[in-house]
Amino acid sequence: MTEARQIATVCGAIHPDELGPTLMHEHLLIGYPGWEGDTLSRAPEWEVMARRCISRIRDLQELGLRSLVDPCPNDLGRDAGLMREVASETGFQIICATGLYKEEEGGAYWRFRSQFGDAATEMAKLFTHELEEGIADTGIRAGIIKVGTGHGQITDYERLVLEAAASASLATGAPITTHTDQGRLGDEQQEILSSFGVPPQRIIIGHSCGTTDHDYHLRIVRRGSWLGFDRFGLEQLMPDRERVAALVRLIGSGHLEQLVVSHDSVWCWRGDPFPVEEIRSSLDSFFDPTHFHRNIIPMLKAEGISDRQIETLLVDNPRRFFHG
Repeated sequence: MTEARQIATVCGAIHPDELGPTLMHEHLLIGYPGWEGDTLSRAPEWEVMARRCISRIRDLQELGLRSLVDPCPNDLGRDAGLMREVASETGFQIICATGLYKEEEGGAYWRFRSQFGDAATEMAKLFTHELEEGIADTGIRAGIIKVGTGHGQITDYERLVLEAAASASLATGAPITTHTDQGRLGDEQQEILSSFGVPPQRIIIGHSCGTTDHDYHLRIVRRGSWLGFDRFGLEQLMPDRERVAALVRLIGSGHLEQLVVSHDSVWCWRGDPFPVEEIRSSLDSFFDPTHFHRNIIPMLKAEGISDRQIETLLVDNPRRFFHG
């Protein structure tokens, strides 16, 4: 891996300096395993989803954003072709992921396969191929590895995925981003990945804004990894005022340069996971990728965060993360 790292986007490789303002955790499309079995679902056509995503990207471009990471893992409905169509139409830079989700919502296939051999080695082989050669026959290379853990404890299956991700990261130089539940177990994720040799600065502990536990945050950043404050707008999980307070506290304690921001918004769904009309009709307002710019930046400024510090969150930190 050369010193001047390249990032694989769905439309080809770029240099980290080309990223510009970047959201580090958004989803064009999600599909929970089993969605294809719901033959009565009202899932939108592919063209409808593409137009919807293009509209969302246009909204982001009006705010000055140029790039995003879509860390949808392989087992959560990932569609790299949709990402490429949207990126090609808009000129927006989209980085897709390879990887696997937490066990309770994505583990059936590989858990079954693990009964018959070394699953971690096979997972790593898959991740490495998608990072170096491409996803299936699309020619689209992933630019980051996604892993996740569930609530309470890291399962044996999830440890296999973390081991595989570490192996693929070391083989390719690709960074890793994670899913955590309720802002927990990120320090354990970091410890496991680091024990396999992954440099801590190549790891984002995702959804760290799921907790206001400052000591937890400090344990992770002091060991060198990044914190993803990447669920702004998901008020049902935690009020934004608490996320902002935790973010401001970290900035005040000298850790501005280890923070990235986003929303974890989802723009399209495979199948019909929300059969209640009241929920379906509120999804657009619930998953709003413009929310940070329209609402959170004013809140940060009211707390004394400067324009230059906000630029660090959106521009400098994503660039530095991918530089490694």
